[in-house]
Amino acid sequence: MNSLIIAGLLLVLFGFAYQFGWARSRALATPSGVSVHSRPQYHGVLVALWTLIPALLVLAVWAFFSPGVIRWYTLSQIPADILASLDAPALNAQIARIRDLASGFGVAGAVHPFEEAAGANLGRFQLLSFLIMLAAAAGLGILGLGLAQRRISARLRARNEVERAISWALIACSAVAILTTLGIVASLVSEAFRFFTYVNPLDFFFGTVWAPKFSSTGAGNAGQYGLLPLLAGTLMISAIAMLVAVPVGLMAAIYLNQYAHRSVRAVVKPVIEVLAGIPTIVYGFFALVTVGPFLRDMGAAIGLSISATSALTAGLVMGVMIVPFISSLSDDILNQVPTSLRDGAYGLGATQSETIRSVLLPAALPGIVGAFLLAVSRAIGETMIVVLAAGNAPILRGNPLEPVSTITVSIVNQLTGDTDFTGPQSLVAFALGLTLFIMTLCLNIIALYIVRRFREQYE
Repeated sequence: MNSLIIAGLLLVLFGFAYQFGWARSRALATPSGVSVHSRPQYHGVLVALWTLIPALLVLAVWAFFSPGVIRWYTLSQIPADILASLDAPALNAQIARIRDLASGFGVAGAVHPFEEAAGANLGRFQLLSFLIMLAAAAGLGILGLGLAQRRISARLRARNEVERAISWALIACSAVAILTTLGIVASLVSEAFRFFTYVNPLDFFFGTVWAPKFSSTGAGNAGQYGLLPLLAGTLMISAIAMLVAVPVGLMAAIYLNQYAHRSVRAVVKPVIEVLAGIPTIVYGFFALVTVGPFLRDMGAAIGLSISATSALTAGLVMGVMIVPFISSLSDDILNQVPTSLRDGAYGLGATQSETIRSVLLPAALPGIVGAFLLAVSRAIGETMIVVLAAGNAPILRGNPLEPVSTITVSIVNQLTGDTDFTGPQSLVAFALGLTLFIMTLCLNIIALYIVRRFREQYE
């Protein structure tokens, strides 16, 4: 409810300020021939920004400090003798009970008189702080409106200022993406470093046994954390997936780009891309329920022992999932090949197939290779299909007909359930995540290098 009130206040301020600035700008363009630098909508947006930004700053300050202030006030409502008898978990539970009472939600068990009084006081305090925040936001917004309307004149370069503000907003959005990536990397590195205080990095990166044991922190036998079985399973499944996705996706792209009639392309291309919209959990269940038993029965018919959950099952289904990814990227890359190259080949007497082999594919090869490498990184990071279809057997083996495990499956296993996040049993997930991040980052860098290095040869 509070969020709706805040959003409504911001919309009202923005709309009123925009209309006010627009009207003032129109009034400047009188029939006397005064030349106004910027159009009325730029003046309206500028006034709206001067009104909205101070209000948003008030909201940001309130959102940053209000949790601490609310917690301090809640603690002040708990009697000193009760407060002294509570440890950290019990104190957090007590604060949660008081907040639930203040919000009007029920709580389990009997409600003590001090809890009821504290909940009522906290509710009034939250309402008062919210009203003060709204008044401050509205007041600063109106103050910004007053300052902005004084600046409106025929010479005001409102368009330049609005475009500058939009540029800063775009920079801020880009910074959010960069800072998010840096935050993820920092968290992975810090937690992985904690893990390597328990386990020797050489034992982790070159170990051949994966057998983590969930035990209490400080226990003598914490298990073995060899990465090689997981890495082998990950690469095996990714290789099988690429053997399926690369030829099918590339041939589909060539057919749609060169051979298919426009009406056929209009139907087939969306049908292929529908596969990209299917959730991976659906692919996983399809592999577990249909593909795995089918491969097992087919293997039994010809004398092969194929497990229903195996690297082959997961790789085949993952390859089908990646087909629309490769097909769409390859089709876009083929469309970017200059038409003059094809026309020149036809003019020299080359057939369509010769043009595709000798002109089209060589010209598009850097982009296609980059698309393949991006697809490999997509396969390496896949989780749900391998969780359900790979078999979860972290054993170093080279037989794709048997169950294996992958890095992503082990991350899920180590972080599932009631685990101790201070021990190596859970911290190993961050080391695995860092390894996976480095692998995909290297593949992306190689893909970018290939695209940039060899594209110059054809441009």
